Amino acid sequence: MDLRIFTEPQQGATYDELLAVARTAEDAGFDAFFRSDHYLTMGGDGLPGPTDAWITLAGLARDTSTIRLGTLVTAGTFRLPSVLAISVAQVDQMSGGRVELGLGTGWYEQEHTAYGIPFPPLAERFDRFEEQLQVITGLWDADGPFTFCGEHYELVESPALAKPRQRPHPPVIVGGGGAKRTPRLAATYADEFNLPFGSLEKTTEQFGRVREACALTGRELVLSAAQIVVCGKDEAEVARRAAAVGREPAELRENGLAGTPSELVDKIGRFAEAGATRLYLQVMDLSDLDHLELVAAEVAPQL
Repeated sequence: MDLRIFTEPQQGATYDELLAVARTAEDAGFDAFFRSDHYLTMGGDGLPGPTDAWITLAGLARDTSTIRLGTLVTAGTFRLPSVLAISVAQVDQMSGGRVELGLGTGWYEQEHTAYGIPFPPLAERFDRFEEQLQVITGLWDADGPFTFCGEHYELVESPALAKPRQRPHPPVIVGGGGAKRTPRLAATYADEFNLPFGSLEKTTEQFGRVREACALTGRELVLSAAQIVVCGKDEAEVARRAAAVGREPAELRENGLAGTPSELVDKIGRFAEAGATRLYLQVMDLSDLDHLELVAAEVAPQL
């Protein structure tokens, strides 16, 4: 089971704080450092303000050396797919080939309103999303000029540069709980499918749908899940860490990965039985670096 650290910087974080988490995760042996792609807090004041996902990852590409880096997930509403393809390719080059692209439709309407970003209806966002996946992977994979004519995007004789370091391209992650279109898009264009914050039952059901879609496309994907994590050596430490992120231990045990190391190992094992080979551990208190070290020392070795 790969364990990855997943952060939510829109809740309030500087680049230096994110760097400290990424370096701690790297030193502790976690597989990757991922961050969300949001510009508006989802509670609290969000101070000192948002940081851009791909600017952050460009910095981390130079300030770390081995840990993989990516987004869970970049909003398709934020950037033109051709521009995003260039940004991700450049960061992949800067990192020596350690970047992964999680891409989604975009969902947080209030964020779009706050920053003047167009927010089409859901059906149009999905239509655009599929074209975005075609454009991004097409630009990366093209051997020569690339032309694309879709309903929402048109590229004519693009030089299809720059190329990422990883070939044929960085891993693409698609996720979500949609019953039909999401599994099809993942099975067609992605290298990994992720279900964020789902119960074991929902995770199992959605993984089944993705496997069925993959049977039609003849492709095999990494299956992963994302869960908030709160771990403590004892109940007092669990309660302290839960309180630090405004949650209750009992609720977190029900809706995330919470408890002592042995409790986390048990629940992670059940996600593995559902088919997950990778978990994104959402850490909300970015100042608590001891938390990451505890999970690395007491949970990871038992997996």
